Amino acid sequence: MKFLPMSLLVAAVALSACTNPNRFGNDDALSTPANPAGTAGLNGIVPGSANDPTSTAYFNQTVGDRVLFLIDQSTLTAEGRSTLDGQAGWLMTNSDYQAIIEGHADEQGTREYNLALGARRANAVREYLLSKGVPASRLRVVSYGKERPIEICSNEACYAKNRRAVTVLAGGQTS
Repeated sequence: MKFLPMSLLVAAVALSACTNPNRFGNDDALSTPANPAGTAGLNGIVPGSANDPTSTAYFNQTVGDRVLFLIDQSTLTAEGRSTLDGQAGWLMTNSDYQAIIEGHADEQGTREYNLALGARRANAVREYLLSKGVPASRLRVVSYGKERPIEICSNEACYAKNRRAVTVLAGGQTS
């Protein structure tokens, strides 16, 4: 009980420190806690952030880094092709990046079967990106089969999330 008043005092001081971003007379609209140097461009884009169209964060969150597959399938769905169209456009615009396409499967089936299925899924994505003009030298594939699930439970909702191909970016700009 002794610590309650002190905890409330500390919380009040911490919150009051966040109330006025210009309390030190800095009227630079580009200077924020996430961007203390005011390095965003005139359009408010913070380099490397999810609102920077050349960043991996933008690719992952806005374009989409994964496509999902149906049970025991390596055929792309319409939704998957739409995501890959965005990926192809992004990769063509941002030629500093290579892509590693990871093929995954759900936990059903043998390890060997799922490694082969993951490879077929990754290759389906690679072939689609190649058909959209992405150079083969910038694309690699790897299969993890059922070894790297993102959901662990034995029901269809989890299985569906694990049947995927993920495009992981490598390289890019160095500052």
